[in-house]
Amino acid sequence: MQVKEIKAEGLTHELEVTVPKEDIKKLVDQRLVEVGKTAKIAGFRPGKIPMNMLEKRYGRAVLGEVLEAAVNENTAKVIKEKKLRPAMQPKIEVKEFDEGKDLVYSMVIETLPDFDVMDTKGLKIEKPVAKIEDKDIDEALSRITEHHKGSKKIEGDRATKKGDIVLMDFAGRTADDNVAHDGMQAEGTKLELGSGQFIPGFEDQLVGKKVGVDIEVKVEFPAEYGAKELAGREAIFDVKIQEIHELAPPKIDDAFAKDLGFDDVEALRGAVKNQLVSDYANQTRLKMKRQLLDALDDNHSFDIPQGMVDAELEGITQQIEQERKTNPDQEEITDEEREELEAIAERRVRLGLVIAEIGATNKIQVSDQELQGAVISEAQKYPGQEKMVFEHFQKNPQALEQLRAPLFEDKVVDVLFDNADVSEKEVSIEELMKDDEDRAPAKKKTSSKKAAAKKTATKKAPAKKASAKKTASKKTAAK
Repeated sequence: MQVKEIKAEGLTHELEVTVPKEDIKKLVDQRLVEVGKTAKIAGFRPGKIPMNMLEKRYGRAVLGEVLEAAVNENTAKVIKEKKLRPAMQPKIEVKEFDEGKDLVYSMVIETLPDFDVMDTKGLKIEKPVAKIEDKDIDEALSRITEHHKGSKKIEGDRATKKGDIVLMDFAGRTADDNVAHDGMQAEGTKLELGSGQFIPGFEDQLVGKKVGVDIEVKVEFPAEYGAKELAGREAIFDVKIQEIHELAPPKIDDAFAKDLGFDDVEALRGAVKNQLVSDYANQTRLKMKRQLLDALDDNHSFDIPQGMVDAELEGITQQIEQERKTNPDQEEITDEEREELEAIAERRVRLGLVIAEIGATNKIQVSDQELQGAVISEAQKYPGQEKMVFEHFQKNPQALEQLRAPLFEDKVVDVLFDNADVSEKEVSIEELMKDDEDRAPAKKKTSSKKAAAKKTATKKAPAKKASAKKTASKKTAAK
């Protein structure tokens, strides 16, 4: 094998590799011997076929198989002999290859950078701590009641208003032919006015009405309505409201606590407090971690493999584009956004390399048991589909590695926290939970060979500008 260096710029190396035809011939002969063990040619037993006949019958086919094996084997040798540390798979281009000739191919390989890790001992980290008070528990309980609202019947002669729940009977017909179609009649139906459950205009015409009054509701079915016989047609519904109910938050007492599975209200308050403690502790760690990552980013400036940046950027943009597809009014990623996303990708790659180096220095590893725990946690997010999740990770090693990476990062962060100079600062709940998205946009760092890197700040990928529209299934023709 002969290796010629074509170009070396920064982390990128371009090499030309020549594998002598004699070596290729040996590989071809080895493969033909294997083929000959099972090949069937009239007049010969398997394993007894002459080499010249095997070459004539299978030589061209085997040559293709040998090409891949020869490239892989010799590329690995080059990497070892040159003591290269590949950042990604080399890019291979075959220049010459044919029967009886040398194999000549080029390989372009990006290598991992060499850099010195900053001294992380005594790194100053501020730990924001929020004190949980009774009012915080009360507010959390109020939020819980918002999702467990009950209702009470209105007594008296009050007219309906938006937000009320009406118990009603209705019977409908298409206006042009006075025909009642299936699904246009119902008795004892509950409807929250203003919820948008029924077709446009239906609920609005029930606002300001009283119990027992005959109401005529005129509407037009949307052109895209599911029932083709009603789509785009006008309809008339005769409606009578039987009862009016108004939403009422439940009283936070022992009965409410028992409905939620607790012994009494004190047990419920205790569970809420424990959840708040856990939530705030997670937020505290997140803010400490951001400080740590910012410090690592500020103190490391080195060239990074462009291929790794491109791969990271592609992953970010694909995620955003997938989210934006749910909204037809959403714009494509702009050039300005893409530039910002590339800076974010560069930061992630650089920090990933620094964290990997710190982890290697401290001999940090993720055990199989820890990885299995992450798989179980992931499966628990999909009740009833746990088996499918387990099979997915068993069949996709790459997906499993995506679970390993954050576990490894958190273990490195724990080591850095242990070595840091951590000072506590009491903050309000609002300050602790505030999202730090008002910081300056991330900017690209220049090469370490150029000007000193400017400070970059973390920033998530741009949020969607408009949320996806919600759709609901229609159970009756009025809906």
